[in-house]
Amino acid sequence: MADTIAPINPADASAPRQADVRTEEMLVNMGPQHPSTHGVLRVVLRTDGEMVLQSVPHIGYLHRCAEKIGENVAPYQYVPYTDRMDYLAGMNNNQAFALAIEKLTGLEVPERAKYIRVMFAELNRIASHLVAVGTYGLDMGAFTPFLYCFREREMLLDLFESACGARLTYSYITIGGVTDDLPDNFVDVCSEFLDYFEPKIDDYNNLLSYNHIFVKRTGNVGVISAEDAIRYGLTGPVLRGSGVKFDLRKAKPYEIYDRFDFDVPVGLPGGTAEIPRGVVVGDCWSRYYVRVKEMIESVKIIRQCLRDLPDADEKEGICNKKCKTVKLPDDEVYMEIENPRGQLGFYVKGDGSAIPARVKARGPSFCNLCVLEYAGKNCLLADIPAIIGSMDVVMGEVDR
Repeated sequence: MADTIAPINPADASAPRQADVRTEEMLVNMGPQHPSTHGVLRVVLRTDGEMVLQSVPHIGYLHRCAEKIGENVAPYQYVPYTDRMDYLAGMNNNQAFALAIEKLTGLEVPERAKYIRVMFAELNRIASHLVAVGTYGLDMGAFTPFLYCFREREMLLDLFESACGARLTYSYITIGGVTDDLPDNFVDVCSEFLDYFEPKIDDYNNLLSYNHIFVKRTGNVGVISAEDAIRYGLTGPVLRGSGVKFDLRKAKPYEIYDRFDFDVPVGLPGGTAEIPRGVVVGDCWSRYYVRVKEMIESVKIIRQCLRDLPDADEKEGICNKKCKTVKLPDDEVYMEIENPRGQLGFYVKGDGSAIPARVKARGPSFCNLCVLEYAGKNCLLADIPAIIGSMDVVMGEVDR
């Protein structure tokens, strides 16, 4: 006969049993080589069992003196360095720095080059979001969406390679225009890709966005309110996931974005046909889904670029020939654009010479990462990869 366990209080057999259990806080290093940190990022977690009480990011492992280099070379020589900041959105980085120098010097850009720039910036936005969506699924344990996303991304890289010969760091958008004109069949090939790609977004949603396990892992996790998102200086999909409809392409149009018709997706509450139950505005799922919706809007912009693309002008060309001889006036300028991760800005100060006196970059990943200490507390240990992945940070841009 099995031994019986005497109740804690013999006088009251129905009293609940109590155990003298004490937990001790522990510091856990996540990274700097952890696969879920999306780069060389170290996060120190203060844990109590499976609960995370505090998350403190430690950066600087990828610092390469990018800004100091910009103060020692001519602007056209610095363009390749901008590729290496956000290496998943090289076109957008090239565009931001080129626009800053053009604004400072008053350099004019040919009309055809403006359309090519916007088209490649949006193609690169799609390519970047495909990495974000695919790797986020991988973080949550879904392998198949990763393969789907990278299949389509390879086709985009083929388009980039046909135009400039590179697949990751392009230096294609340069000061005064673009380095080379489009291949003869580019418009047709790009249109075919868009026709192929648009229906694939439904596949991503069926595989991942509406997957019950994925929604449970990301819905109502790492919630950032609109007020806190603004207070922390968040931008891009992280800000719009919190319901704030702010996009520089609409709010402060640059290049020729004011000529195009497109929407700005934001986070919405769950319980509708499109947004599953369990989702709240500002959670990980909302930040993820804004990127999915932005790919659809980018397709709209690219189609309009292809439709309205001006013919090549032999006299005007596709790049202002003065870009390599221009002197920077004794003045300063700040120019920012909407890159896939948010507002990317360059501050450039000239002193009358050909080399900038000061170059400063405002990276969206750097600013977005600062909210991790706020969003990554009082949650489960398994929620930390979900929160970091939903930020979509690129450490080359954080550290510079």
